[in-house]
Amino acid sequence: MTIRTLTCTTALVAGALAASPAVAQTDPTLPAATASGETIVVTASRSGDAIPLDQVASSITVLDPALLEFRQTRVVSDILRDVPGVAVSRLGGPGNLTQVRIRGSEADHVLVLIDGIAVSDPFQGSFDFSGLLADEGTRIEVLRGQQSSLYGSDAIGGVIQVLTATGRDAPGYGARLEGGSFGTVNGAVRAAGVVGDLDYAVTGTYQRSDGYPTAVGGTRDVGEHGGAASAKLSYALAPNVKLIAVGRYTNTDADFDNSDADPASPTFGRIIDSPGVRSVSEALYGLIRGEATFLDGRWTNAIGVQDAASRLDSYDPTGRTSGDRGNRIKGSAESTLHFGTDRVKQRVTVAVDLTRETFRNTDPTGVAFTGNRHITDTGIVGSYDVVVDGAATLGGSVRRDLNSQFADTTTYRVTAGYTFSEGTKLHAAGGSGVKNPLSYQLYAYYTGRYVGNPGLKPERSDGYEVGVEQALFGGTASAGVTYFDNRLHDEIYVAYLPPTYDGTPLNRTSLSKEQGVEAFVTSKIGDRWRVDAAYTHLHARQSGIEEIRRAPDIASVNLTWLAPRGLGSVTGTVRYNGPQTDTTYTDPSFATTPTVTLHGFTLVNLAAEAKLTDVLGVFGRVENLLGERYQEVFSYRGAPRAGYAGLRVHL
Repeated sequence: MTIRTLTCTTALVAGALAASPAVAQTDPTLPAATASGETIVVTASRSGDAIPLDQVASSITVLDPALLEFRQTRVVSDILRDVPGVAVSRLGGPGNLTQVRIRGSEADHVLVLIDGIAVSDPFQGSFDFSGLLADEGTRIEVLRGQQSSLYGSDAIGGVIQVLTATGRDAPGYGARLEGGSFGTVNGAVRAAGVVGDLDYAVTGTYQRSDGYPTAVGGTRDVGEHGGAASAKLSYALAPNVKLIAVGRYTNTDADFDNSDADPASPTFGRIIDSPGVRSVSEALYGLIRGEATFLDGRWTNAIGVQDAASRLDSYDPTGRTSGDRGNRIKGSAESTLHFGTDRVKQRVTVAVDLTRETFRNTDPTGVAFTGNRHITDTGIVGSYDVVVDGAATLGGSVRRDLNSQFADTTTYRVTAGYTFSEGTKLHAAGGSGVKNPLSYQLYAYYTGRYVGNPGLKPERSDGYEVGVEQALFGGTASAGVTYFDNRLHDEIYVAYLPPTYDGTPLNRTSLSKEQGVEAFVTSKIGDRWRVDAAYTHLHARQSGIEEIRRAPDIASVNLTWLAPRGLGSVTGTVRYNGPQTDTTYTDPSFATTPTVTLHGFTLVNLAAEAKLTDVLGVFGRVENLLGERYQEVFSYRGAPRAGYAGLRVHL
């Protein structure tokens, strides 16, 4: 977990007034903008190039450091609620499972990168956002649509990358201390800078909270505590050779509540107070990457290796009740050749990814196999992009994955866009995605109640998008709308088959369909005001039935006032989540899986900060200002009204 320590400087204010939607990739040293202030993006390509935003034809959004600062974002998933096409659901309070979906996809259909490292749990198959907070200078880039042709499995809904600031981006020493509702205390320290050819950034964080009752009707406070440490280094071995190293460690100890497992109880299947029940998660991530350029920068090459190791254990008053371990080692090589003329700029990229995932169930009861299992994959990528007169863009990519467990797969993506001199940008894209079955879907993890299926096929997706964006009022405002249409094949679900009704994963023979519209508006009003708004309409159906936790309508509006001379800011946030369905598992026979409609809700937040001196600042915020009562997940109570305040020092 990481916490931002940056004061509201004039540079951040200027960055906020210039930015709007964008995306990301693997080089953790690239800046967020050129010297002229032009926003650049990198995730939409495996070339590692800094690509101007208006030359990217895929739907993209960038959340720059200033936006996180103004909204006092502590948990990264909170600000993702302001991104078109993105939906967030959390199981109760801080530290509990938090899932993010893009365009109606499953949570494990979203590839999550932190500084270029794939961070999903190799056993669980998805990334839990509950413990991820924002570093000073953090930049979040979201790329929507099928991206498996670039990144392989997981990238069906899209890619989310969190890029922490380098020493050059946000130099200096900082600390932050905050406290507030539910006995919450958190703090952070950061040291960063540039010494000769070395760029460094080191952070450390700690957070604890007594929590609040998350079971509807319950009284048990569900709290958490944990911390994190990270380091990012870049060293120039020569003018054309650079070595990058990233390390990150996180640990979270969080209470949680179980569902009532007594078939005779009137609350069977509902969340109830569960004293002494908690989970402990731990993860260690690492990346080493070397980059070299030749032919006056026209030929770029990179080779790297990354590792993600995770551990998850659950406990009750009797001791450890379950657990798992996962490890992913991935080696990558990329090479890009730039050629053409000043009018017609072209690039060709080839890449190879070698991945080995190892996982095991550490069940302490002895009812499940606890040995190691593994899957290996070789992905071969080829892509071509061309830009004509800086306005017309055309691109295509294809990937072949050779898998040790499943049939080999081929995925693709094509994009096209054009930006007119009047500021109108047309863009379109189409492609395919794939998601490999998870370890616990392939193999039994609870003998006698759950039977794995090693014959599962990967889930496959294909779809397209078309959109238009328009710059307004001399570039001080912009607006855009995009239509998307996706189809998911061979979706994996759990069937409870008679006569024993043991859970068994199967591939569906029917399609899951997701269509929708995404829209955004961002505007600077004079020198003091900024408005950011986003809206998503989603129609997600499986065999004609609305899919769970996919609200048809989600919207947000953020209004920021900036004090003169960068001395502070006030930001109001309104987030609306429409009614949505969820499963209840309240049938003791498991012969049916009832659903329920959760009411829509609107949350209002207010944040303010003031710069007292060049090094000292104060801040405060109120979340859920109106005290809305709501549920994001069935039977879990949403967070009540809360207030926080603190001090920030930056040298």
